[in-house]
Order: sequence, then structure tokens, then C-alpha cells
Amino acid sequence: MLTLKELCGGLPLDPLPELQPRDPKVPHAPIRVQELTHEEEKLAVQNALRYFPARFHELLAQEFAIELRTYGHIYMYRFRPDIDMRAYPITDYPAKCTSAAAIMHMIMNNLDPKVAQFPHELVTYGGNGQVFSNWAQFWLTMHYLSEMSETQTLVMYSGHPMGLFPSLTTSPRLVITNGMMIPNYSSREMYDKLFSLGVTMYGQMTAGSYCYIGPQGIVHGTTLTILNAARKNLKTNDLAGKVFVSAGLGGMSGAQAKAAVICGCVGVVAEVSEDALLKRYNQGWVMELVNDLDNLVALLKNARRRKKPLSIGYHGNIVDVWERLVMEYEATGEVLVDLGSDQTSCHNPFQGGYYPVQISYQEAREMMHQDPVNFKVLVQESLCRQVAAINKLSAGGMYFFDYGNAFLLEASRAGADVGRKDGLHGTTFKYPSYVQDIMGDIFSLGFGPFRWVCTSADPEDLKKTDTLALSVIEQLSKNSIPCSVKQQYEDNAKWIKEAGEHNLASIHFLVVLNLIDF
Repeated sequence: MLTLKELCGGLPLDPLPELQPRDPKVPHAPIRVQELTHEEEKLAVQNALRYFPARFHELLAQEFAIELRTYGHIYMYRFRPDIDMRAYPITDYPAKCTSAAAIMHMIMNNLDPKVAQFPHELVTYGGNGQVFSNWAQFWLTMHYLSEMSETQTLVMYSGHPMGLFPSLTTSPRLVITNGMMIPNYSSREMYDKLFSLGVTMYGQMTAGSYCYIGPQGIVHGTTLTILNAARKNLKTNDLAGKVFVSAGLGGMSGAQAKAAVICGCVGVVAEVSEDALLKRYNQGWVMELVNDLDNLVALLKNARRRKKPLSIGYHGNIVDVWERLVMEYEATGEVLVDLGSDQTSCHNPFQGGYYPVQISYQEAREMMHQDPVNFKVLVQESLCRQVAAINKLSAGGMYFFDYGNAFLLEASRAGADVGRKDGLHGTTFKYPSYVQDIMGDIFSLGFGPFRWVCTSADPEDLKKTDTLALSVIEQLSKNSIPCSVKQQYEDNAKWIKEAGEHNLASIHFLVVLNLIDF
């Protein structure tokens, strides 16, 4: 197994690593639709070969062409490093400056199999949020970072390291751009082609910028969202016996189950991927697993009646859940859900971000690349069914909000009744977004989830920084301040005090990055 020093030594060429097949024990990204012409395939391979000396081109060209045709992208599996991929203490990294070591720490955290959604395809979360486009870029970037001084800046372009450039000590050590597209050529189809060619990459917000801290990083924001949704729309601070229903237990959406329990309500979250579901269950964030709708409804009703916090992971499609809740409503007149949302990856609905209810998970993974035209039809039909069920429950009193995942946008494109209106001030829907209706007021007060990382990887350091943060919040809350502001201080103080109890103290927080999540 490699050492960190060897990992930072540049591309391993003498000898080349052994060719590695896909590891069946690890979740893998869906096979992408690849519609390149023969000439474009040659260009994609040429783009990949730019990282290697000419003496390797004949061997690697054949290998990369097979990867491209098989998986829709050149990931360079041969160069996946043989190392325990995780965030090591910052002092372990062979670097000339602390900032560079911190960046290496965060890159490896993003690719940790316990953290990343599809680690071997370099996807951290969101179905297609990549750290790099291929493994050669990983090796080169780690090497550049090990050599970088305090008077240099590394420039990254969609995973591709442009090189180290002279700069000032006060300048950023890293400048990153991902997913750059010319507006006139920025259709989804054009992006897919450019991604297959290896010249652009979608890095999400924190995957390709190396500052992802797992779903734990968004639990805080999700907790505040659910709490304030209840305050504003249910007119209560007490969520005992209230039910929150949503979809998604992936990298970001996985926070929903834990946040529901922290808020004191019953959370029902549907997930089609057994790997994702079990990851959250083994983590302790999902308390109950169920794959039968009758059992789900019985469990939900019991928890609702007992008014005990509970997170339920339903292994199946969210559309089935919504439609079953409608059946209960029509049969009894009782709406079993108070708050509803959706965190499927609808920014990428036709390549693994949204799974249609009409077919199984595995059938969908095959159909999306074998028959993309009809797969799109199924996705849009499924979205329409989902919205129809949500509309009925909403009419009965449920509050539904969009979680910024393009759910309402894609539903409107599918022809669903979401009340889309296009005007001078943008597009609106009958259901609000969480920023617009819930968190906007909080953000306007200057509050929002605030992040730091202890790159020592020592839990004791996190306890110390939490104690400092809590003391500052408690001091500020003693001032003469409006009730709305005081409430936010109290929420954040409660969050810090209970972080350990809710098993949130395992987050590695980065001292060189301050992030506000929107």
C-alpha cells in the first residue's frame, strides 16, 4: 500500500500500475450516455493521453477507448491509487506550506469511500459532483500541492491542474473553476458531450472545490429548515408527533433523517439505492428500515401517536410513498404528513439523479444508457405522478417546499401541475423554495450554518472549538436583541450543545475555510 509521500510523487509510470477492473464491492456511478462520433471518441482519448509520455500512448489509448465506450467517460481506473483513502492529520502530508497540506487533507476526505457516493468515479455527492474528472488529475494535483510554496497559486480547471503560478502570500493558494460553458452552447446535451470529451466537469458546490464535509455538514442547515418550516407554517416550536416526508439519503440528502430526529419529529425518507440506505443506517442516522408500504404506514402512525422522534428509511420509490399517503387520506380523511419536500438529484434527472417509479432501481440504471429516450419519458411520467400526489396532500393541509434541487423545475418541464409562471422577475411555482419561504429571513439576519474543520483529525480539538463557539453565542445572546434574533442564537447554541449526543462530533473541520451554505 502506498505512503502519502509516494502518493505525492507524481503519476506512477515506471512501472505502470496494474489494470484494475471495477470493484463490485463499491457503489459505482451509473453508466453515462455517450453519443460521441468516431472522431470525437478519438479526441476524447487524445485529451486523456495528454497526461502521459508518448511511449505509453499505444497501450493506454486502447484502454481508455474501452472505458469510454463501456462507461461513457474515461476515469482511468488503472491509476486509482492503492492507499487507504481518507483525511489524514495535516501534519502527515509532505507539503511545503500548511495551506497545501490542508487542501490535500480535504481532497482525500472527498474521496474517502465512507464519504463519497461513487469513490472510484471520483464522485463525492449529487450523482455527478466530481472531485476530478479522472485519476491522473488526482495524482498531478497532489504532486503540485506537495511542491507549492506560500508564494504560489495552483489553478484548477474542471479537475485539470493548469499549473503553479507565482503569487503573493496574501493571494489564494488555490483558484478553481468547474463546469464552465459558453452560454450559447450550454444545453444539457452539449455538457454531456464535453464531459465525455474530458474538457469540463460538474463539481457541485463542495466536491470539486475540495471542501465537502459529508451530510453532517448540512445537518445543521436542514435542522434549521425543518424547525423554521414548522414555526412559520404549523405555528409551533414543538414538532413532537409531526411528520416530515422526503426523498434521498445520499451525500447531502442523507442529512434529512438525522435532522428530523434532532427536531423531535418523525422523518420518513425514501431511497432507491440500498447502498445509500445502509450507509445512513449503519451510521445511526436512520433508525428503522422498511421496504413494505403497509409496514411503513403502521410504523409512521405509531410514532406519530407516541410523539417520539423517529427516522424511517423506506427502501423504495418516493412516488409509491406519496401515493400511499394519498390513499390513507382518501380512505380516512386524515393527512398523515405535516411537512414535505424532496432531495432527489433533479439537477441530473436522466442520468441517475431521479429514478422513475415504473421500473426497478437496477432496470433504471440499465435503461438510462441503453434507451435514454424512453427513460426520459418514464422519468417525466413519474414526476407528474409525484406532483399529483403532493398536490392532493397539500390541499389537505400539508406544507410542501422545494429544497433547491430543481424538483419543481423538472416537474414543470414534465408537464406536472406545479403552477409555473414565467415573468419579468423570473420563474415562480405554487410551492416555495426553502430559501425563499423559510431560510431567507434567517439569512437576512446574518445567520446561517458556519463551518470550520480541525485538520488535526483530533476529536478533542473539535470539542475545544465548539466550546469557544458556544461561549461567543451565549455572550451575544445576553445583549438586548429582538426575539427573532435571540431565537437564532438559541437554536445555534442548542445545536452545539447536542452535537456530540447526535454523533456529529466526527466531522473533520477545516481551519482555513469558512463556509456559509446556501
